[in-house]
Amino acid sequence: MSLHGTPALSTGTVTLRNARVPSATRGKVGSGEVEAVDIEIVDGAIAAICPAGSAPVEGPSHDLDAGLILPAFVDIHTHLDKGHIWPRKQNPDGTWLGALLAVGADRERNWAAADVERRFDFALRCAYAHGTAAIRTHLDSAPPQHEISWSLFEEMRTRWAGRIELQAVSIVGPDTLVNPGELDAVAQQVKASGGILGGSVAEYARSKEAMLRVVEKAGELGLDLDLHTDETGDPTAHALLHLAEAVLETGFTGKVMAGHCCVLTVQDERTQRLTIDKAVEAGIAIVSLPMCNIYLQDRVNTNGTVRTPIRRGATLLNEFKAAGAVVAIASDNTRDPFYAYGDLDGVEVLREGARILHFDHPQAEAWDWVRAIGSAPAAHAGFTYKAVIDVGAPADLVLFRARSWTELNARPQHDRIVLRNGRQIDTTLPDYRELDDLME
Repeated sequence: MSLHGTPALSTGTVTLRNARVPSATRGKVGSGEVEAVDIEIVDGAIAAICPAGSAPVEGPSHDLDAGLILPAFVDIHTHLDKGHIWPRKQNPDGTWLGALLAVGADRERNWAAADVERRFDFALRCAYAHGTAAIRTHLDSAPPQHEISWSLFEEMRTRWAGRIELQAVSIVGPDTLVNPGELDAVAQQVKASGGILGGSVAEYARSKEAMLRVVEKAGELGLDLDLHTDETGDPTAHALLHLAEAVLETGFTGKVMAGHCCVLTVQDERTQRLTIDKAVEAGIAIVSLPMCNIYLQDRVNTNGTVRTPIRRGATLLNEFKAAGAVVAIASDNTRDPFYAYGDLDGVEVLREGARILHFDHPQAEAWDWVRAIGSAPAAHAGFTYKAVIDVGAPADLVLFRARSWTELNARPQHDRIVLRNGRQIDTTLPDYRELDDLME
């Protein structure tokens, strides 16, 4: 593959000339500026960044022609164990409950280690080709699945080291969180595998108890937390508020992330403000899953009669950011009953996030949101990969012909160039036909 019509990138020392880099990717939090720069790469790392046109002229170089460069992506909320089962187990009506029941049936029938391994690896190859360097995946962990999936995860983490840095989170239902024996069994497996403790709570009568128990268990075992909260349109759900209260009540000092938080879009302003303020006080990072939320939330499909959705379902991410929370956006599910589409593509996540969440205006500030698929979740999660463009950082970069926000988000950017440690990788995507025998 060539670099936009020029020979493939050289190894050793090479200069990327006349590139455009968002200042936010260089550690300038809150900046919407874009810098015109030359970037010198030496032995896989960024050795120098200087104003465009000022780099030394000797040695191999490539003119980006004012094309954008972004750091390789961080996808902080995915479900690699569920991915790509759609051809054999579809969502019958497109609803959240339909997805839950369909996945449960498929898991019981098919999720042996060999099945999960092949789909997991396929998903990672997609993400790698698109330019992703770090992924956190949630793993269905209700016993006995936890023994299969966590052992496999450890193997995949080792296999993919140096290409995609992996973290895993347990996901169990609220009934498991309030069952001391079951919660401990899952938490001990998470601890042994170097993972993060999690679960899913929305409208649940014992929501406050569930959150207190999982926070206490994480504190007992020294685990970080990452929970699905309020993935519902039922305004009586308050899982995020209960999580924040539990963190503050117990003095929990680990990292905490909450995903979805959809219910805030149907609650009154006082409840919204109370929940946001408590979450920020508790130091909870918020990840929005805009593509999955717009697919599932507010879907009404009664006896084949489809009602057009009225609300988007994604959380109040702009408000969380304005209040001081660490915010991220991520892929969530891919080609499974929770989301029939998706491909673990950071460009798609950014593009659809802008359209669904409206963080694209004012456009003078929009570039700061690139951190939501990069340095912000990377720092929260403690990944070794930091997703910054800085001297000394690995040259894990995604290069585009697009020169501006509108050009980047108007097209899929299939002609992007992905560099890992300064080397251009093969961005050919795996063929879905590889999985056909698993779909029979």
